[in-house]
Amino acid sequence: MIDQVVRIFRVHELRKRILFTAAMLAILQIGAFVSVPGVDPQAIKSVSAPGGVFSLIDLFSGGAFRRVSIFALGIMPYISASIILQLLTVVWPYLEEISKSGEEGRKKINQWTRYGTVIITAFQALMFSVAVGTWTGAQGAPIVPNDGLGFRLMCMFAMTTGTVLIMWMGEQITERGIGNGISLIIFANIVARLPSVLAGSVFYIQSGSTSFTPMKALATFVMFILVVMGICYIQFAERRIGLPGGRTFRGGRMYAGHQPRLDLKVNTAGVIPVIFASSILMLPLTFQQFTPPLEANPALAWIHASLTWIVNILTPGALFYTIIDVILIVFFCFFYTAIVFNPKTVAENLQKSGRAIPGISHGKKTEEFLEGVLRRITWVGAFFLAAVAVFPDIVQRQMEIPGDIANFLGGTSLIIVVGVAIDTVRQIDNQLKIREYDRILKGRIHGRSGM
Repeated sequence: MIDQVVRIFRVHELRKRILFTAAMLAILQIGAFVSVPGVDPQAIKSVSAPGGVFSLIDLFSGGAFRRVSIFALGIMPYISASIILQLLTVVWPYLEEISKSGEEGRKKINQWTRYGTVIITAFQALMFSVAVGTWTGAQGAPIVPNDGLGFRLMCMFAMTTGTVLIMWMGEQITERGIGNGISLIIFANIVARLPSVLAGSVFYIQSGSTSFTPMKALATFVMFILVVMGICYIQFAERRIGLPGGRTFRGGRMYAGHQPRLDLKVNTAGVIPVIFASSILMLPLTFQQFTPPLEANPALAWIHASLTWIVNILTPGALFYTIIDVILIVFFCFFYTAIVFNPKTVAENLQKSGRAIPGISHGKKTEEFLEGVLRRITWVGAFFLAAVAVFPDIVQRQMEIPGDIANFLGGTSLIIVVGVAIDTVRQIDNQLKIREYDRILKGRIHGRSGM
């Protein structure tokens, strides 16, 4: 293990990428403690941990939500904008044509996603400022001493700027660092809550004021290990298709060609379906808790009552919430897999390279075969991912484990943390292999030139 770390930091390019990623994530954690102007810092410290959907938002923002930080909304508005653009790309031919126009089309889609992020963040920040105006700290002290239009505009501007900065850091990590920047930001925010969750677990056990007993803590730990093992299994699971190579003539003799294989991941979409499903399920809960009841206006009061009804049936751990979560995860597994893997393109590349799947002819037959295999393994991966995401949440709530502990050790959080960690380690390992291959190749070239 130590030798591997030493190898990583010996490679200049890899060392630079890792340090850049660490610097960006450090800035992210520092920004989580910078409160929005106009908020009383002392009153914020006495605010109890948020419950319900707020606890999930607070988890994904690394505690910035509870601190009313400029990073309170985190990266979720960017994810919401990405979902909207990707869905529109499927149903709107104009966007579909742009997305298929190469690098320029991708840049346009990314630019529109940024614009959408700004609009969504500004709207959510405005609602957040209205909600914060009603929060109180210890002894009834208001969080916002001078609530009004000025504070709401300042809050909207500060939070929108914070989310745009996070979005920029995520893009920079993807381009100049290691791993997927957006996923790493969520990963870092979840891991940043680990010390407080562990401290809270010890407090709950020692206080004896709740039903969180040492036996339940042990059962939670065992469940944690099993879920991590399941996530690792599905992340590494592959369907391998052999591609027999042709024969080559060299020096008057015939040699068998190299026989590569086509590896199809069971979970091609990675952690994206879980992140997308969570962000969508947060929307109605967020709207309801950010919108105060307005009895003076019957229409607005009806809207608030409708949102309250939706909130009641979408409580995390409830049956309807679980069903919708499973449906969304399965949908986004297929949706994102269709974006990442194109059977037609793969079939064309196989034909150009002169390779074929045994027993399958080139062209349409190869494409249909790949589509069938991909569909079957995606069903397996999607249901496995959904089960890992919802099962621990259900069990933990049946065991009456405190909300902050349940959210951190729940399936959604663990899938994100373990999945992102595995993908990042894979990228580092690939970088090391590339550097090692280049070193060996240069050595052979120098050796031949020396002869």
